Amino acid sequence: MIDVHNLRIEEKGFIDMDVDKSVDIVEEINRLRREKNVIILAHFYQESEIQDIADYVGDSLGLSQQAAETNADIILFAGVHFMAETAKILAPVKKVLIPDLQAGCSLADSCPPEAFASFLKKHPGHTVISYVNTTAEIKAMTDIICTSTNALEIVKSLPEDEKIIFAPDRNLGSYIQSVTGREMLIWDGACHVHEEFSLERILLLKMEHPDAKIIAHPECEKPILIVADHIGSTTSLLNYTVKDKGSKFIVATESGILHQMRLKSPHKQFIAAPPKDSTCACNDCAYMKLISMKKIYNTLKYERPEITLERELMDKARGSIVRMLEISRKLNL
Repeated sequence: MIDVHNLRIEEKGFIDMDVDKSVDIVEEINRLRREKNVIILAHFYQESEIQDIADYVGDSLGLSQQAAETNADIILFAGVHFMAETAKILAPVKKVLIPDLQAGCSLADSCPPEAFASFLKKHPGHTVISYVNTTAEIKAMTDIICTSTNALEIVKSLPEDEKIIFAPDRNLGSYIQSVTGREMLIWDGACHVHEEFSLERILLLKMEHPDAKIIAHPECEKPILIVADHIGSTTSLLNYTVKDKGSKFIVATESGILHQMRLKSPHKQFIAAPPKDSTCACNDCAYMKLISMKKIYNTLKYERPEITLERELMDKARGSIVRMLEISRKLNL
């Protein structure tokens, strides 16, 4: 008998236990989630086999909405740490699990709480809009959280003379600023995945496939956005490929989204935009890919690792997320 409470997960961040080869992992995951009333939430950037077993697959906005509304007793988050934190903030009485505590986010890491607090003190009188890709501590200092799905509309919903601080993604902030013409103080952070796309290699792909449309996430650098036929969140990119009459797309975001694109439009061709590293044909988030089917199984079995946050911190952070959800509801996002 294994003592669940003594499972050592601190060093590696996950339950490092092999699964017997005779175990049908998919079957066992399904059994455990039924028995324990678990909802499995997976981000678009997860491996395809994880997306296929999830109860809901989506972007950060959709995942937040699901976490806020679920009747499940346990939320298992197949995503990165800030997403599981957000779920815990929105559903504090539920147990929230993440298969690997080391599944972090370079964008969240680019905005340290102490540095951000100092930045806010230097610029008082601003409405603070922070991207959901941030820690609970940043959310607690924020007036409105946003995602790439609703960031543009949230900024546009504020009075034109309102002073705005936007954090932490400089590329998304600059894109919103260029579209709205609003003056914003933008924190200098970025996502390492979306900054690694190579404009030169994308244009070479375009020459090879002149009928392909380039679609890009707004976290990409400006030169990538300039050549894009469509700019949007992962959900927006997915919907565009379904509705657009084109049959071939070069996709400049994390390659996990291609699985859903192929499922929804099997007759179309999707090409992952290449990074600057010439040895790679696609651009993956190493943090997202830390989650595996084996880790999901062990996490369900032992209900570890669990996300825990101080009650006071959750209470401070919740308001900014709730405000985002309220604005999104009004705008039918």
